[in-house]
Amino acid sequence: MSFVIPAPPTASVEIAGTDDRFPVRRIYCIGRNYLAHIRELGNDERKPPFFFQKPADALLPSGGDFPYPPQSNDVHHEIELVVAIAKGGKNIAAADALNHVYGYSLGIDMTRRDQQNKAKKDGKPWEAAKGFDHSAPISSIHPASDIGHPAKGRIWLAVNGDIRQDSDLDLQIWNVQEGISHLSKLYEVMPGDLIYTGTPDGVGPVVTGDVMTGGIDGIGEIEIKVV
Repeated sequence: MSFVIPAPPTASVEIAGTDDRFPVRRIYCIGRNYLAHIRELGNDERKPPFFFQKPADALLPSGGDFPYPPQSNDVHHEIELVVAIAKGGKNIAAADALNHVYGYSLGIDMTRRDQQNKAKKDGKPWEAAKGFDHSAPISSIHPASDIGHPAKGRIWLAVNGDIRQDSDLDLQIWNVQEGISHLSKLYEVMPGDLIYTGTPDGVGPVVTGDVMTGGIDGIGEIEIKVV
């Protein structure tokens, strides 16, 4: 078989401490998974989790530059735990979900908030707000065989050294295994999938020249410059 144009490269994420890489199939994101964040945006805190996607080529490795996107004047940071899936399945039971996990990293769900608010008002999809180029910064992945399955620990993000988001993983409404279980009822989860698991409160705007740093206890840190 031959392609009529050059095939796009496979998106991937580095594995911490090795030369290996994790090939990425899809990026799923859980919306509204910390109660305080739901309240700060004025959303209904009683609803079950929902999911949206980012394209795999939106990944931006730690240390990279985030180009401020066009058609927006209000771009926000959202620090999140990221789950890397190694084993696929449908209708995965929460009790079995961690057996499907390869490892963990941290990411920043960059969001054109003005585009998102307009989409909500107009009843339109969020792609322009969530799935734009470079909208998925990510750190290296740590295998669960090395670090276990973190269920608690500080998650934070700073802009130019000033802490903006500061919370704990155990404040997630839906934990990792519940999130995987819910997702697998909507889609067949596959090896190579990443799940951004939602952000705590404190989200806010960035401007050109800002430096975002963030971390999760036991997983590592990330640094991204807005250019």
